[in-house]
Order: sequence, then C-alpha cells, then structure tokens
Amino acid sequence: MVASPRSDGGRIARREAIYPYLLLALCMLFWAGNWIVGRAVRDTIPPVALTFWRWVVAALVLAPFALPRLKNRGAAIRRGWVPLLLLGFVGAGLFQVLMYLGLHYTEAVNATLMNSAAPLSIIAVAWLMEGERVTWRQLAGMIVSFCGIIVILNRGDLTRLARFHFNPGDLMILGAMAIWGVYAVLLRRRPPGIDSLGFIFIMAVLGIVVLAPAYLVESAFVSPLRLSWAMVGAILYTGCVASVLGYICWNRGVELVGANRAGFTMHLIPAFSTILAVVILGEKVHLFHGVGIAMILFGLWLATSAKGPAPRLTAESRRPAPESRIRP
Repeated sequence: MVASPRSDGGRIARREAIYPYLLLALCMLFWAGNWIVGRAVRDTIPPVALTFWRWVVAALVLAPFALPRLKNRGAAIRRGWVPLLLLGFVGAGLFQVLMYLGLHYTEAVNATLMNSAAPLSIIAVAWLMEGERVTWRQLAGMIVSFCGIIVILNRGDLTRLARFHFNPGDLMILGAMAIWGVYAVLLRRRPPGIDSLGFIFIMAVLGIVVLAPAYLVESAFVSPLRLSWAMVGAILYTGCVASVLGYICWNRGVELVGANRAGFTMHLIPAFSTILAVVILGEKVHLFHGVGIAMILFGLWLATSAKGPAPRLTAESRRPAPESRIRP
C-alpha cells in the first residue's frame, strides 16, 4: 500500500515543526549539563581555571568557522572595542567564574532554580542602567520571584526567617544573576556588522584575555590545576558541548521559530538540571524546591506577559536583538 502524498506531506510538516524545538531542547540539555559539570568537579578544578580553559577550547573549535566571517570586520571591531571588552569581561569572565565558584558551596538544584529568575534581573538592571520604566506588574513579578528564591534559600522553613543567613554559594549565584543582567543590557551596545558566530568567537578570545591574569594568580597562590581525566572531560564538555554545540543549536532554533518562542524553552534548564543532579550527583529534591520554582515562574509570567510602555525608537533599538542574549 502506497502512502498518499497528503499523508507524506503531513509527516514532513510535523517533522519540520518539531525539529527546531528538538534543537532548542538539546541546547537546554547541554547548558543544564554545564551546571552539573561545574558542581561535579568543584573539588578538582578551580573555577577560574575551568572558565579559562573552557574559552580556550571554544575559541580553537570556532576559529576555522569564525575567522573567515571576521575577515572584513576589522573596522567594526576597532570602533566597538570598548563595549566588546566590557562584554567579554562581564559575560565570558565574571559571570562564568561566579557561577562555577558558587557551585562549590551550593547544590546544583538550588543554583539552577534560582537562575530561573535571571530574566527578571535584566528588567531590574535595565531600569538602573538605562532608566527604562518598570510597570507595577513587572515590579510585582520581581517581588513574587524574589520570594520564591527566599523559599529555596530558606529550605521552605518560615520559622528560620528571623535567623536567616545566606549560604556563600547562594550569594554568588545571585551575584551571577545580577552580572548576567548587566551583560544582557550591555549587549545593546554590541557593534553592528558582526554576526553571531563571529561575536561568540570574539567573546571567547576576550574571555581568555581577561581571565589570564586571574588564572595565573589562582594557579600560583590558590590551587594549581592538576591534570586528570575528569579535568579533560569537564573542559571538553564546557568548551565543545556547552559553548559551541549549545550555541549552534540555540542559534538555529531561534532562526527557525524566533527569539520569543525560543525563550520559553529556557525553563527546560532547571528541569533538566534537576533530573541530572538527582541521577548523577545524588542530590535530593524537596517540596520547597517545587514551591520556590513555581513562585519564580509565576513572577516571571507576571513581569513578562504584560504590555510595557512603547520603547523609544533609536538606531540601537532598531537593530535586531542579538541571538546570544541567552547563555549557558
């Protein structure tokens, strides 16, 4: 029996509809794995060393593809070297180091659930740095999400609020969220004329440059990097899978379905991270984790579902939003 052209066309259409979301789901799985790796190797690989060598590997893998794209972009890079350097310092350097350092002291489940509120940090930083107006609904969303973070940090025990204190790792993850908000706002100053693949290569190179002094200090005075299979595997994963393959899947997924639809798949990161943390790291999930993430996501919905004031039309705002705004 021969399948009709109509049924074949329906199957092809379904595959084409599913394909971009499979790419995006893979991307979120790769990025979730980055949190698990950071937690798993916390006692064997120092945080600056892991970040430094992650970007070395990513730069080496991307170089054959990115360098031809940047061949005639020297003038754009020279004109925009200041914002590029700031983006490299904040996004490729400080954010990643804080994230890996925080995972030394707090569980991966806690860290990734708190990270779900990162989009709200962008709203807050845009208000502080750019003077963007915040609606009452956005403010309410930030408050609800912050209460969800407190539930997670406080392990759901309201009787401990009076004597509440932050775990150092939790503070570092919260700091990383704020740093990511700064990075996302600074992306508006990204020089035009540089495509997404060239941009991530530049970020990798700048990450190497800004991290090199800290890496030398860490190796000499804090904790030298010791060669092991765990070290090699972690660096290859973070460099090749989380940085390169994750970004390629994200880039293609955004191209096919748009940034707004793709953005909703970010909520897969805490889901994947929680499963991986339980299976690989033996961490436990409690009721307060569910209550906290529900409050964070509800606050995020409150803040992002309302129509805000019309943005001012400037040369910068007319440019398409960079696809690399969301990261591993």
